[in-house]
Amino acid sequence: MEYMYAAMLLHSAGKDISEDSVTNTLTAAGVSADSSRVKALCAALADVDIEDALKAPVFAAGAAPAAPAAVEEAPVEEVKEEEPEEEEDLQGLGALFG
Repeated sequence: MEYMYAAMLLHSAGKDISEDSVTNTLTAAGVSADSSRVKALCAALADVDIEDALKAPVFAAGAAPAAPAAVEEAPVEEVKEEEPEEEEDLQGLGALFG
């Protein structure tokens, strides 16, 4: 990102965007310039009219994803704990004794 900012700064100042000027701009900003990245940037911008590129409309890459629909929570049913029925328990005991 710093490399593009250096090129934009040089362009707005009316300076030539060359490897030396980009490297010097980055160094002055306290960035350690990578010579291969500087060379690639200058080669990529060699055939670009920056002024026309700045005037061109910017197209979005794609629409932003829609926000998820509000999720309606289903009513929570109360779960009643089933207590063992005493009648069943007593019938079981009656069967044992009699």
